[in-house]
Amino acid sequence: MIIRGLSALLRSGRRTRTFDLRVMSPTSYQLLYPALLLGYKDAGFFREKQVSLPKNIFMAEMADAPQAALLHKAGFVSIIGKPNVGKSTLMNQMVGERLSIITPKAQTTRHRIMGILNGEDFQIVYSDTPGIIEPKYALHQSMMHFVRMALEDADVLIWLTDIHEKHDESPVQALLQNVRVPVFLLINKIDLSNQAEVEAKVAHWEAQLPFLKAIIPLSARENFNVDTVLQQIKDCLPEHPPFFSKDEVTDKPARFFASEIIREKIFLNYKQEIPYSSEVVITAFKEVKDIIRISAEIMVERVSQKGILIGKGGASLKKVGIEARQDLEAFFGKQVFLEQFVKVEERWRNEPKKLKRFGYSGG
Repeated sequence: MIIRGLSALLRSGRRTRTFDLRVMSPTSYQLLYPALLLGYKDAGFFREKQVSLPKNIFMAEMADAPQAALLHKAGFVSIIGKPNVGKSTLMNQMVGERLSIITPKAQTTRHRIMGILNGEDFQIVYSDTPGIIEPKYALHQSMMHFVRMALEDADVLIWLTDIHEKHDESPVQALLQNVRVPVFLLINKIDLSNQAEVEAKVAHWEAQLPFLKAIIPLSARENFNVDTVLQQIKDCLPEHPPFFSKDEVTDKPARFFASEIIREKIFLNYKQEIPYSSEVVITAFKEVKDIIRISAEIMVERVSQKGILIGKGGASLKKVGIEARQDLEAFFGKQVFLEQFVKVEERWRNEPKKLKRFGYSGG
């Protein structure tokens, strides 16, 4: 009934009506795709309706052999877990690119960051998500909103835990109560443990959570057993055409990664409340042939924090800038000119309007 309804919808309306699948949510895409396949059987249908498909789906091939697209697997794989268990390290290893910033501090990741792994016959869209916490600020509520979005979109779930975790995973288990997709429990950081401890941990989770698809011990940092996880994920993916062009590795723009790299250096160079009270906004990003010119504003909540961040004679901020520029040049592959300004935005973590301006939403 859904397919017939969508087919009728596609066949109605004016000649200039366009459906751009690149801007649709994964759920909408999945609902619409069967109707598109029906449309391929109608000669000239897409030329008439001007349906906009992702670049990698070629009209001529699909018109001649619509079944070919179903030989390809694609899906969304969300990585969830408590803070500081290694979610960002795991996604970076899976994708083969350093897309998520990594620090020893909890709650480093604030956004849902997608990393795309492409193969000849598959595409995996990973989501690195913020660590699951009890929200104390509106910022935290937005972070947990990103987690819930990742859960809703997922075709496969990776629940990442730590070999030294004391079995207190109730916040994560609460989110998984209504999940109807395969769930893999990965026990990370086994390079810091021993065989007996790993076996005991696996036995504990097998007894507690029989619904799990598999329990896999691994070390994301050492890239141990990551290939095993990849193969198991591929086996669970649905048949589907790619959601993104095969040359894409993420859904985020360059400005986002510039702000994240600077924020990483703040997390690494400051203690106590400074990293958690700071946000980075890229106000200018101009790329020419040989150089990228970036202007960044670092927001803090109090005047006293501004003084600490800048440091005596600007020394602390200068150190952040030097370290960030080095990583920015490595990331973008060209010379970077970086200028930084520090501003006070009082209570920005608790004000929805400011959070929306900084790229956060929901709650």
